[in-house]
Amino acid sequence: MDVVSGYWQTLVSYIEIGAQYNWVIHVFAVVLATLFANYFMRKLFDRWAEKAKQTSTYFDDMLIYTARKPVRVFVWVEGILLAASIVRRVSNEPIFDVIDPIREVSFIVILAWFAVRLVRQFEKAVQWPDFLEKPMDPTTASALGKLLRLSVIITTSLVVLQSLGFSVSGILAFGGIGGIAVGFAAKDLLSNFFGGLMIYMDQPFRVGDWIRSPDQEIEGTVEHIGWRLTCIRTFDKRPLYVPNATFASISVENPSRMTNRRIYEAIGVRYDDAAKVEAIVKDVKAMLLQHKDIDTNQTLIVNINAFAASSIDFFIYTFTKTTNWIEYHEIKQDVMLKVIDIIQRHGAEFAFPTQTVHLKQDAQIPIGPAE
Repeated sequence: MDVVSGYWQTLVSYIEIGAQYNWVIHVFAVVLATLFANYFMRKLFDRWAEKAKQTSTYFDDMLIYTARKPVRVFVWVEGILLAASIVRRVSNEPIFDVIDPIREVSFIVILAWFAVRLVRQFEKAVQWPDFLEKPMDPTTASALGKLLRLSVIITTSLVVLQSLGFSVSGILAFGGIGGIAVGFAAKDLLSNFFGGLMIYMDQPFRVGDWIRSPDQEIEGTVEHIGWRLTCIRTFDKRPLYVPNATFASISVENPSRMTNRRIYEAIGVRYDDAAKVEAIVKDVKAMLLQHKDIDTNQTLIVNINAFAASSIDFFIYTFTKTTNWIEYHEIKQDVMLKVIDIIQRHGAEFAFPTQTVHLKQDAQIPIGPAE
């Protein structure tokens, strides 16, 4: 009987221990279920993505891509917090009192993360002709995207503080007073911020434009317009970072928005060919009027301009249809070659600096025999 009683007491003690650590099984089950749920959500999103590719709209693809990571993170966070709740029931430790605030804050943050990702996808989509009939330029899209993301972040911060028990009205009041001090301390930072805002609103240039300033040594292609700095890639491929406040005090030229490119050349003909200059000028003007790459709706002038020291000069003033730098030089070369052909066809020659020295011969006095 003693042996039986001993075995029975041992069995009862094991049962009591198992009941005491029953929460371990529950935690293990929750973690395992979280793993399966995460795996299931990944497969589900993969299937949705495949079906979305078969549709003609881009919005469903964008929504699935945006929600994929936040949903999977939400599953993991909820699984971990549920497991922590099971542990809290058996431990009653005060540290587990933060589970409910963490659950509320994590939901708000994940929702904000989803919103920020969605805004970023919309920022890319509005620049595509497949999404909008009139695509938005990258500069405007970037400005709107940054403003929307900033709004989401500020709103999320206020909601999180409110959920944690902080007074939002007090924070806003403190921010109004502290903003004055911060404004004086970060004067340059704020001036750059508002300078970037003015660039987005006035749009003197956009991403991809070629700009230059006659006031400073700034010239290149705009690569990025930030809230503090604008990155310009110079023609020797070096990045140039310009504070946005600089553009408020300098003049900026935007050659990318020119409607035409100008050809302005002076050509000299020898004085010996003065009788042929009028015909040459007429033929050059006729050639320009018939040239397919010259914009005849713009100013077109071919006239004698000056009597130079060694030549009779006439000038060409006209505009090409293209604004492309490489194509412009190809057209200009073609025009200059045709001018050479016209001058040679008339039997004339280009002038070059020459000097003619006229020697005066004095009358010779006959020398006779001395008287």
